[in-house]
Amino acid sequence: MQGVARNFFTLAIIYALCGMALGIHMAISEDHGQMPTHAHTMVAGWLMSAVFAFFYHLFPAAGQKTLALVHFWLTAISGIGLMIGLYILLAGNPGIEPLLGISSIGFYAGMLLFAFIALPVVWKKSLSEG
Repeated sequence: MQGVARNFFTLAIIYALCGMALGIHMAISEDHGQMPTHAHTMVAGWLMSAVFAFFYHLFPAAGQKTLALVHFWLTAISGIGLMIGLYILLAGNPGIEPLLGISSIGFYAGMLLFAFIALPVVWKKSLSEG
């Protein structure tokens, strides 16, 4: 695994470790108030980053484009802001909502960019399809 694929897979592992640690913390403390943060970390963080990693691994030409690197950084920065912002919001600090909103829009923009990168690749006709 190389380049953007490796970056996304590394990010996925970091999300998984953080999400699992938060899950353990909630279980030990018997306070499940951060369940939405845990779910977002595991699905939007771990799962989506792993999917992005495997896409770029399966289609290395797509991962070598500048847009793939933009996709990584947009997703990484906005995703981290989203997870931290959600944690702070659910801890009772509504003043974080503007950062959370910006991060959410950035994360959505990252998914739109991925669609722009990935859909032409997977719908491209091969020579054998005529």
